[in-house]
Amino acid sequence: MDSLPVPAPVVRLPDGTYTYADQASLPVQQSAPQIVHQHIHQAPPDRTVQRIALGSGVGAGAVAAGVYFGPLLVGVLTAIAANLAMLAFLAAVSAWGVVTVVKSIGGSEGKTASKSVSRARRRG
Repeated sequence: MDSLPVPAPVVRLPDGTYTYADQASLPVQQSAPQIVHQHIHQAPPDRTVQRIALGSGVGAGAVAAGVYFGPLLVGVLTAIAANLAMLAFLAAVSAWGVVTVVKSIGGSEGKTASKSVSRARRRG
């Protein structure tokens, strides 16, 4: 048995028997301090909901919903805003058209009405 190599965590006692060594009691070899290079990356903004869902233990369903419905919600809100902007533009053009037609067709009454409206706007 003496010819076999002894594994590292096994030590031979003075009476000739072998035992496992406690790792805490082994002498610690002093070496140069390790240099740790830590790279910190900022998460992209679209992953925030997913990270919150994973961190709170919600599960894969919430993450999948965030991945699918997040961009979908942004698209829907953008479409709604574009529709409202187009409606506001059409309302402004229509009002300008009505005022122009009333001024040109209405004669003196149309001009008087447009002047009274503009005066009322200045006062209020």
